[in-house]
Amino acid sequence: SLSAQTEAPFYEEWWFLVVMALSSLILILLVVFALVLHGQSKKYKNCSTGKTISNVEESVTLDNGGFTALELNSRHLNI
Repeated sequence: SLSAQTEAPFYEEWWFLVVMALSSLILILLVVFALVLHGQSKKYKNCSTGKTISNVEESVTLDNGGFTALELNSRHLNI
């Protein structure tokens, strides 16, 4: 006679449940990060600061052959 020993299916094993829980957690975190990044990119796309910066750059007069000068001599350091 054959003994009727049945093993538990793999989806009822502890290791399978742990793997599925961790996979679900990673998937949820990826979706949350994607939504946060999408929301931030939409926020910066609607912001109009880029247009004002380009207008300021166009109004700068360049006296030294096309390069803007940075005045470092105006700050005096105590040595």
